[in-house]
Amino acid sequence: MPEPKRRTRLRLIVGCLAVALIVAPLAWFWNASRLPASFQITDMGRPDFGGHAGHHDHAGRSLTSFTADPARPADVTVKLVARKEKFTLGTGKRFDGYTLNGQSPGPLIQAVQGQLVEVTLVNETVPDGITLHWHGIDVPNAADGVAGVTQDAVATGQHYVYRFVAGQAGTFWYHSHRLSHHQVAGGLLGPIVIAPKTPLSGVDTVALHHLYGGNRTVNGLAEQSVLAAPGQSVRVRVINTDNGLLSAWVAGAPFQVAAIDGTEVNEPGTVDNVAVPVPAGGRADLELTMPADGGSVRVQLAGAVSIVLGSTAAVAPTVPRPKATLDLLSYGKPAALGLEPANATRTFRYDIGRRPGFIDGRPGLFWTVNGHLYPDIPMFMVTEGDIVRMTISNGSGETHPMHLHGHHAVVLARDGVAATGSPWWTDSLEVGNGESYEIAFVADNPGLWMDHCHNLPHATEGLMAHVMYEGVSTPFRLQGVPE
Repeated sequence: MPEPKRRTRLRLIVGCLAVALIVAPLAWFWNASRLPASFQITDMGRPDFGGHAGHHDHAGRSLTSFTADPARPADVTVKLVARKEKFTLGTGKRFDGYTLNGQSPGPLIQAVQGQLVEVTLVNETVPDGITLHWHGIDVPNAADGVAGVTQDAVATGQHYVYRFVAGQAGTFWYHSHRLSHHQVAGGLLGPIVIAPKTPLSGVDTVALHHLYGGNRTVNGLAEQSVLAAPGQSVRVRVINTDNGLLSAWVAGAPFQVAAIDGTEVNEPGTVDNVAVPVPAGGRADLELTMPADGGSVRVQLAGAVSIVLGSTAAVAPTVPRPKATLDLLSYGKPAALGLEPANATRTFRYDIGRRPGFIDGRPGLFWTVNGHLYPDIPMFMVTEGDIVRMTISNGSGETHPMHLHGHHAVVLARDGVAATGSPWWTDSLEVGNGESYEIAFVADNPGLWMDHCHNLPHATEGLMAHVMYEGVSTPFRLQGVPE
């Protein structure tokens, strides 16, 4: 064979081998990432026993057994009918989304601490199915509302009954946990207020912040007026239902942050000209006293929407976001935690990163948990009664609002700096890029619980893990990434 042809053939062979060396590993990773048509979440991931001897029992007690007392009659009964439809926002703009009982946000559910709440969800016209998750309420696991994990999605024409005891007074919300990145944005959500057994005095109002396709709203409106007399106390319950961090501030009166994520702050200090950060999914109760001179007060959310407090003719000027941001790590006064973190029986790491790869055969730049892509994610294994310490670190390049289902955790430290204020109990914690938080909680609610980013598109990209009690199983099956 002539030398030029031999060289050409050699170059072709070398080129083919080079391509094969590149394509073959990619093909292997693509194929390895593909998920079964359906599977149980307990079959995926890697058990992490937190430095404790344990076992991953697939044949344990079904989470369907973790329910409210079936013989106890309900104190509060609610029926929510879900529809896919166009509706008119309080701003006057039409929106193609979802409603509950013909409105979005859905109706306010109210209960008193200790009452049993029963909600019947009816799916009238939502084509992809629906569930309801009770964000921040430590419900029994069977009522958690995660499609494919704690229940099947409620198909069109079907209904599902949720029952739980309102054990903790505070501000909460409910939302779909089926295609949540789409259905929540589309309006399948609403507020819940659980009042303490001893009623609060003064004006009590909800400020639910939601973005409908670029239209920022509070309770579905651009602005809402609430009657409040001079000298009257007011509690404004700010709920952030969006995917990003919200800032809330008060113009016209000093105020206190009375509660975070449904837990009262111990001896909250009075502040003024400061912004309060509210993570995606989080809540902050702001308390103030109306000016004695009859002046009005404006509670601003992200600078675009507001609650105006005062008389029927109240007018309050908008003010720019204060430069200062309230730091909850040092706000309020210390108090007993009710747990001893030094005696933790389980210790975990939740390290958030990002790298290219495949999830279910789909290429992209995905989030990682402890260096791994979904579904090769941690299953944080605990037993009932464990004291759990967890370090959440974020080196992913973006901020993440982390939400643990079924439990509240207390913040112990941020970036190595210990908390010095009121115990900061949270279920929705903003972890900024480059930040690290140390938290603790008691494993006192058996089941299988999601622990995920509440920037909901991030959850669909694999930013989630689970806290699983040993000896708990689920009969439900997933199709794709749980959300």
